Amino acid sequence: QVQLVESGGGLVQTGGSLRLSCAASGSPFSINAMGWYRQAPGKQRELVATITSGGSTDYAASVKGRFTISRDNAKNTVHLQMNSLKPEDTAVYYCNADYWTSVGPYGSRRLASWGQGTQVTVSS
Repeated sequence: QVQLVESGGGLVQTGGSLRLSCAASGSPFSINAMGWYRQAPGKQRELVATITSGGSTDYAASVKGRFTISRDNAKNTVHLQMNSLKPEDTAVYYCNADYWTSVGPYGSRRLASWGQGTQVTVSS
């Protein structure tokens, strides 16, 4: 089992910045991709950004140009640098990891884990 621990959330004013971090740990595993999702009250959870172990990235249109996702494969850690924050960015941000892990003598499985979430609040 892989556990994800998020940090870096908080309260900032419009135009401010935050840096979120997510570290993966647990039984032996190999990360395929990691990403950030967010969910605001009364809204569906949505993709914010993803990054593969090879470095390919994808962003939601609403954050493109303001947010940057990065990773340190050696540390199994992903970061989300959030600049020029807006009130509409207010949400709980969740880290996700897609990974391979051994499940027995002959095989492995591709699984996904979610972090506990970290609150980001942007005030005006």
